[in-house]
Amino acid sequence: MWVVLGQNQSWVSEFILIGFSSDPTTNSILFIVFLLIYLSSVLGNGLIIMLVCLDTQLHTPMYFFLSTLSLLDMSYVTTTMPQMLVHLLAHSQTISFVGCWLQMFVFSALGITECTFFVVMAYDRYVAICYPLRYTVILNWGLCIHLTAGSWVCGLFSSLLHTFFTMSLPYCGPNRVNHYFCEGPSVRSLACMDTHVIEMVDFVLSVFVIVIPISLIVASYIGIAKAILKIKSTEGRCKAFSTCASHLTVVTFFYAPATYIYMRPNSSYSPERDKQISLFYNTFTALLNPVVYSLRNKDIKRAFFKVMGHGRMDY
Repeated sequence: MWVVLGQNQSWVSEFILIGFSSDPTTNSILFIVFLLIYLSSVLGNGLIIMLVCLDTQLHTPMYFFLSTLSLLDMSYVTTTMPQMLVHLLAHSQTISFVGCWLQMFVFSALGITECTFFVVMAYDRYVAICYPLRYTVILNWGLCIHLTAGSWVCGLFSSLLHTFFTMSLPYCGPNRVNHYFCEGPSVRSLACMDTHVIEMVDFVLSVFVIVIPISLIVASYIGIAKAILKIKSTEGRCKAFSTCASHLTVVTFFYAPATYIYMRPNSSYSPERDKQISLFYNTFTALLNPVVYSLRNKDIKRAFFKVMGHGRMDY
């Protein structure tokens, strides 16, 4: 659908999200698969938040950050998955221009917040391993709240810039987005003008929200590695490494596809490939986080069995 602006001009008022397939049978199968993934992601992350809230032994900076990450993941996957599930079964796959704008803004805000928040979690591990006796003094609750709030502010501000520049482009031609949600590069490829300047703006933003956080995380883990090598006992080294392995696993699965999507020019844009890659940092990472952190964490498992065994927590 187009809105007529003048004698020979029009403006797209809605987009059509093509999704993964036009075959009803394939879409039905995909609906079941993605519904299970979505429910597992929400239940898994929700369980972590509940356990951290209920168990007073988990009221530490590390688990505060973990529960915040779970909240981010739940919100992140909910931004795209429910709509995709509806489109898999519905005849109409349209989304209004305003709806697309809002989805892009919320998705980007949550994604960028998570990018910066991984740095906070890396700093948490750095302090815990390099300065264990001063851990609670350095990472006091005031600092934890400020670091978390700073991540959210960074995400909201950067997303506002990214969304504003993308959605302010003229969209007067095709309105079929070859994606399952309104992701910036996919929508931008439909613009009726040269997007080179906007690509440069996005690239600069990506340096701040992807390259710099990755560099800080690497720097943190270099310091952690040096501290671990100074530990004399093998058991101590394994325990210290185990506390970092979960974070590194999730960071790798999140940053690798996000770097590819947002730090390459439109000339290398491949709709089918990009849709599949987007699933990793949008859907599978949200599913991976609770699995990785819960299966490898004795405190989370203890809190879970305590809830299941006693039905309530003692404060």
